Amino acid sequence: MRGYEVTEPRLRCVLPFEAAPAEVRLLRRSAAKQLMRWGMPVPVDEVELIVAELATNVVKHVGEGAAATLILEWKGERLRLEVHDKSRSVPLLSRAGCDEECGRGLHLLAAVAVDWGTMLTAAGKAVWCEIVTGEGRVCRRLERAAEALEQYEGARGGIAPRGMGREASLQESAVELIADLLHWTVARGHDPDDILDRAQMHFEAEAA
Repeated sequence: MRGYEVTEPRLRCVLPFEAAPAEVRLLRRSAAKQLMRWGMPVPVDEVELIVAELATNVVKHVGEGAAATLILEWKGERLRLEVHDKSRSVPLLSRAGCDEECGRGLHLLAAVAVDWGTMLTAAGKAVWCEIVTGEGRVCRRLERAAEALEQYEGARGGIAPRGMGREASLQESAVELIADLLHWTVARGHDPDDILDRAQMHFEAEAA
């Protein structure tokens, strides 16, 4: 698998690939190696997962053997990933959940990306997403956590306390949120310990 790189105020790498399971594995490794060469402060395993999902969706919905391209672009506090193919059929994200038409990849993007979308191109279409890096990534996580905790606090009813009482109320909301997520994990047939371990790994990687 060969690509080319352009260095400007941004870093950019283009990786052509063939839509096939073996190529998807190679593409993940190539993307991870490129991020390490750049010294990018993001969890590489998370990027590999996004790359694999986007490439696998090309295999499923465009066809095995189809020509496609992955573009990695690092500018400022964001990493942008684009997967281009020659199909002009734009995938849709279902509010009801993941189905055969949308694939798991789009739901993954909606969960981890700060922004994402699809666009038609001269040759077909592209599915893209952006994730924040370094301190910007941590700030974004704090913003999302604050929004979720405020919603949980409001769901419990009553007037939000102030001062130390406010901090205790937010801590209780954090406990409720984590407990609900563990219930959701078990209901989906997943191992809650595995989810907690993965979350801890992400936290430690970003904290480092």
